[in-house]
Parts: sequence; C-alpha cells; structure tokens
Amino acid sequence: MNPLLSVQDLSLSFGSHPAVRGLSFAIGRGETVALVGESGSGKSATALAILRLIEREGGRIACGSIVLHGAPDVDLTAAPPSVMRALRGNRVAMIFQEPMTALNPVMRLGEQVAEVLRLHRGLSPPQARAEAIAAFARVRIPDPERRADQYPHELSGGLRQRVMIAMALACRPDLLIADEPTTALDVTTQADILRLIRELQAETGMSLLFITHDMGIVAEIADRVVVLRKGEMVEEGPAATLFAKPAADYTRMLVAASPRLGSGAPRAPAPAAPVLEVRELAVRFPVGRSILPGRGRDYHAVNGVSLSVARGETLGLVGESGCGKSTLARAVLRLIEPAEGEVLLHGKPILGLPPAALRGLRAQAQMVFQDPFASLNPRMSVRDLITEPARIAGRIRRQEAGDLAVELLGKVGLEPGAADRYPHQFSGGQRQRLCIARALSVQPALIVADEPVSALDVSVARQVTDLMADVQAREGVAFLFISHDMAVVERVSHRIAVMQAGRIVETGPTAQVLASPAHAYTRRLLAAVPVPDPARRDRVRAALPPLPEPPALLLPRGQHPPRGRMAEVAPGHWVLAESDSAYRFAAALATPMAQDRTNSRQMGVPIPETTR
Repeated sequence: MNPLLSVQDLSLSFGSHPAVRGLSFAIGRGETVALVGESGSGKSATALAILRLIEREGGRIACGSIVLHGAPDVDLTAAPPSVMRALRGNRVAMIFQEPMTALNPVMRLGEQVAEVLRLHRGLSPPQARAEAIAAFARVRIPDPERRADQYPHELSGGLRQRVMIAMALACRPDLLIADEPTTALDVTTQADILRLIRELQAETGMSLLFITHDMGIVAEIADRVVVLRKGEMVEEGPAATLFAKPAADYTRMLVAASPRLGSGAPRAPAPAAPVLEVRELAVRFPVGRSILPGRGRDYHAVNGVSLSVARGETLGLVGESGCGKSTLARAVLRLIEPAEGEVLLHGKPILGLPPAALRGLRAQAQMVFQDPFASLNPRMSVRDLITEPARIAGRIRRQEAGDLAVELLGKVGLEPGAADRYPHQFSGGQRQRLCIARALSVQPALIVADEPVSALDVSVARQVTDLMADVQAREGVAFLFISHDMAVVERVSHRIAVMQAGRIVETGPTAQVLASPAHAYTRRLLAAVPVPDPARRDRVRAALPPLPEPPALLLPRGQHPPRGRMAEVAPGHWVLAESDSAYRFAAALATPMAQDRTNSRQMGVPIPETTR
C-alpha cells in the first residue's frame, strides 16, 4: 500500500484525561478508512489532531507522529502554523459534525464557500461565487443560487450539513476527513453524498477518513475499518472480513446494535381516540419584502398536511431534509404560526387561542428536540431543568421539585444523584434521557420527538428508543416521531407518514407501507437505506431511480402549489394522487374494506377533502 497518511503511536490528552493511547494506522491513496466507535472513543479527537485543531479544543498531542506523504512529506505534529494554514481546506479538508458551530453565523453561505476557493485556488470573486453555487448543486441543495445568499440559521440542519460538505469538497482535497458527515441527512441525500464522494475518489484519487457510528454506512463505503474503544484500537481489518467475522466482542456488539430495515414494526395498540388531529395545515414563509400589494413571494414549507395520532400510538414522520418535517412539528405545537388549517388536541382547536388559554393546553403536548445539549440550560441543575415545566404549569410547588425530580429520573433510568449535576456532566444519550424526563414532568398526552436519536451512537440510540417504548406502554403517551432513519422508524412506529415537498405522499400501517410502498418517493427512500453488509455495497454506487419533479414551493404571493388527493390502496394505507386519473387508478386498487371511509377514519387517518 502506498500511504497518503501515516499515524504512528499517537497519544492525545485533554488536561489529565487521556483521550487516545498508542493509536497507529495508515490511509492509502484513494482508500477509504472508517474510524468507528461509540462517543468518547477518541474518533473526533484523532481527526482534530490530524488537522492540528485539537489545541483549540483544550487538548494536546502527547506523543506520536502524523505524516502526510507527498513532495515533500510533512509531519503534521511538528508543522508550523503557516504550513497548516496552507494545508487545511486544500490538501486536507474536514467535514465537521456540528454545522451550526462550524459555519460563520454572520456570513452568507455562498461567501463562506467562495472564501475557500479564493484563498486556495486563486479564483476571482465572480468565479468563486459561480463555483460555490455549482458546489451547492453537486450536493443536492435545492435552489442553490438563493441558498448562497442565505445565512446558516435560515437553513435546516440537513441543509447546513450539505453546505459543510460542499465547502470541504470545493478544492478537491487529497485527504477528506468526514466526522459523522451524514448524521443529519436523510437516506436519499446520504446515498447521493456517498456516491458523490466515491465519484470524486475515482476522479481525483482522494483518500477518505470516515468517522461514524453507523455500521450500515461503514459497510457501504469503507475499504478498511479501525475500531476504537475508550481511546484504544480494539480491531482493524478489511471491511468484508470485519463484518463477516468480527474478532472483538465490542465489534460484534456494534454490528448487532445497528438498526436493520425489515426487523419488524411494533404491534399496533388497541383502537383509541385521537390525541392529535391535524387538518389541511399549511405553513408559509415570506421571502423578500414589498410594500406593494400582490408583490413578493412565499415559500410553502407545509402544504395541506392532515394526520392524526391516537393515545398509546407512535406515528413516524419521515422524509428528506428540507421537506417540512420540523416545520410541521413546530406548527403543531404553535412554535410557528400556521397560515391555515386546524390543529386539535383532545378534540380542542389550539390555533387562534390567546396565550393564557394556550399555556394550559401546552402541558398536554411536549417536545423533545434533536440536540439535547442545545435544548438544556447549562446554568440550571438537572433538578430544576426537568421539573421546570411542571412548575410553570402550576402542578407542583418549588419545595416539591426534589421528589418529582427523583421520580422522573427513575422513569428514564438515571440514578437519583443525577439531580444535583449539570448538563455538561452527562453523555449525549443521558442528556436525551433528561429531555424525555423534562417532557414527562407535566404528564403530557403527546410528545413530539424531532430527530431524538440521530446524533447518538447506535447502542445509545437503541436504549433511548426502548425507553420511549417503555414510557408509552406505562403511561399511554402518543408520539409523533420525526426521523430520517427508516430502520429506526420501523422499530418504533405503529404507523408511518412519508413527507415530500411539504405534503404527505403516503401513510399507513408501518408493516404495510414498508412491505408494499405505493408512492415512487417512498420506494426511493427504501432503496437508499444502507445495509450493514459489504457484499451489497455496489448499490450505493448506482444512481437511485429518478423521481417526478415535485411542485415548486417558492411562488408569487397568492399562488399555491397543488395538493392532490389521498387515495386508499389498502385498509388504512393511503397514497397521494397527483391527478384525477391517478386518483381513480389508486382507488380502483382498493379493496371494499379500504373503500369504507368511515372505517378508515376509525383507524386514525384523516381524509383531506379539498383539492388545489
């Protein structure tokens, strides 16, 4: 093997804490090496050490060497700052895990990518902007020219991650370090990004160090795998060998914990009254401003969505980044004001309620956010954090917070002593448990979980989803579970709703939708799911089947995208029909039982009546 990067006897530490001990591996030219392990194993610290960014995080290289081979060879552990500045983003680029902290919040996104191109490739400002827009298009950022003029906070997490990937690939580096680059991406975009990286590797000979906890992605892309645990390498070998015959118990645990599509959906709960009903909900955002009537444009993020969730039921909401999932979740809880439609909680409409009346109903519906650390106040103790909603709702007095905190911690599997600690003293999985405990403090009927496990290790994610199932079984809580991971959604959801371009395109019982997907978009999502089997990796290199162009969502004010109608193709299984002929065809496939609309309503599927 002709190595591009050689790491020898590397040891890293943060203060007195050793993060990595005696790590050695090499990356060949054009080779993909996956660095895998759970949080705290030293994966990201190793990546930061290669770019000499670990010092900025309070760490240091205790010993060892990191050599970038070329003309001449460079020992990165001893390179002066000027040499590292010339290498970073040019010969060695990195995709960071947290795009919101890696992107400059006060610079337009196109300018951030153009800056890299001007610095390392000497392009003029107009050339750099044109190349930045082309880079956005390569990673499937919709409407790239408009996105180039936006700021990071205006994009979803998945779109921000695509910007980071576009920036890292802009200069076609010799070595790309990808630290959990697809964690926030849906499966179709993930497959496209992996294919793009493969194409660039074939074209330029780029090497790749891919850091992940998703063994399905490892099987899709890696030539060799290095497994870390608590800072030490426990196994290394070719991907095919490691998956077929893992030598270490820890490796076997990682492979076994990876969610696999086809593992089966949970048993449907007994029929119950709906906790949440959403009818023809629409959310629009104005783009640009105009004082003249009829001018300006609206972005239709959610367009005529109807769904319901019953007591003790989990509805999984899946779809690509930017399709409107998180916007829908926030609109349901009135964190964003919808433009039209209805939201009913226990049969009571919540849109238009004054703040005082809404506050009382909000105790019935809580939210668990994607980033547990960002949603927990770092200055508050766990006792105050998880009991705050109950105090605001007037359910407890301050002196009763201690007893409630102990009770809630027990429900989510944490020891009572955790009440006196602070969020930074917990792991990511434990922080997500705290967020669930906080949501449970007001005994809600509904919990909206927005990507609650996407950033967690596979074993920790399994623990969190098992915890949610236990809470649901004990307390009958309804969950609206938002995710881009189809395998996780299958494991936790009784029903699935598939969202594309602001609309629900298919919904029904989980097993039925996954076994017999009726919409082309659903079939594409399922085809893109990574399988933890290197023998099937060639499928990621083939393009996914094309889809009809979705309706335009950015329209002149007063215009609306088409909504279509839902047709029932099996009992409780509905698919969006774009035209009258498609509706008649889908309806003809339905069984007599499926044509009974009353029966379908009892199954908890609202029927959109209007068509635009």
